[in-house]
Amino acid sequence: MKDHDKYFKIVDWSEADQCYVGSVPGWIGKCCHGDDEHKVYLELCDIVDEWIAIYKRDSLVLPPGTAGKTYSGKFLLRIDPELHKALAIKALGAEESLNVYCQKILKQSLLVHS
Repeated sequence: MKDHDKYFKIVDWSEADQCYVGSVPGWIGKCCHGDDEHKVYLELCDIVDEWIAIYKRDSLVLPPGTAGKTYSGKFLLRIDPELHKALAIKALGAEESLNVYCQKILKQSLLVHS
């Protein structure tokens, strides 16, 4: 596996900019754009290779890879106690566990914002 294969490279359509925008989440923000999705992806790949070369030249440690990462399905979320209480009450009202209720709300949020 080459170093550049370790990173998610995302090309999304931007309504605000009316073009495709490329980024590497967690490392390189929005860094290229254009009307052709494939060309933006190729440009993004070149940019990642350039950043990797700079890091190596300057003896910097590359950020942890994001592609191919596995997830346990568990994470700790710290929230305000009042929000915790409100969510627990909503979950009880829906006759669901707090875990199931929060998972449902998070999924719905992703669908609305994607």
